[in-house]
Amino acid sequence: MSLASYRKKRDFRGTSEPEGGSSSDPGGHRFVIQEHDASSHHYDFRLEVDGVLKSWAVPKGPSTAPSDKRLAVPTEDHPLDYIDFEGVIPEGEYGAGPVIVWDAGTWEDLKTDDDGNPVPLSEQLADGHATFRLHGEKISGGYALIRTDGGDDGDERWLLIKMDDDEADARQKPTRTEPKSVKSGRTIDEVREQDGQ
Repeated sequence: MSLASYRKKRDFRGTSEPEGGSSSDPGGHRFVIQEHDASSHHYDFRLEVDGVLKSWAVPKGPSTAPSDKRLAVPTEDHPLDYIDFEGVIPEGEYGAGPVIVWDAGTWEDLKTDDDGNPVPLSEQLADGHATFRLHGEKISGGYALIRTDGGDDGDERWLLIKMDDDEADARQKPTRTEPKSVKSGRTIDEVREQDGQ
């Protein structure tokens, strides 16, 4: 998978975002959710798949309630070293605004084939329906990504949905009650104030 779209949108002389190129285990299973206050406030949901971070912008952030169907808009693949990125993207740069590592951890496949072997997430995503279990500091349990619009106009739409399992809890509102970064312990406003230009 190419990072050409990611690199084309950024001037790395002006942003501290990683350019990419450092390789890692192509079979890694990490994930990150980054809170991002750009032109619109949202959460970037990223899964490590085949050597890149497959990425979706989730305007309302992830939910722990199975009844919530959160819009997830695909964005360009990001390099693996973006998983640790936290800071302020400067004004004038693509995605300008503060970013924090709101949650991070690992994921595992939930879908298996007829022989009981895990179906690679890349295949599940290509089919438009992926299921996986997250092991994060704030978010855990089974989740599904479901493509709802093939994008006749070129704009795919997905839903991020919590599965009804032991970690499901409609009463929790983690994006509201747990605002701090799992990396630095700072809120997005503190990052804006401390790291802004």
